[in-house]
Amino acid sequence: MNAVIAAFRGFSGYLGGVLGADAYKKYLEHHASSGHAGPPLTEREFWRDRTDRQDTSPQQRCC
Repeated sequence: MNAVIAAFRGFSGYLGGVLGADAYKKYLEHHASSGHAGPPLTEREFWRDRTDRQDTSPQQRCC
């Protein structure tokens, strides 16, 4: 049973990465490692900015 749970967690982590669910976490890691002077965007600001950019430049989306 533990193998099934581990497989499910691995698959859900992979699927979350493909769908972009971890994008904010990656943004925070990048922000911290790049040495930006200002504070990072809040999660709400990040997702708003991301969807606005996708709406103005639809070729970045798959669908």
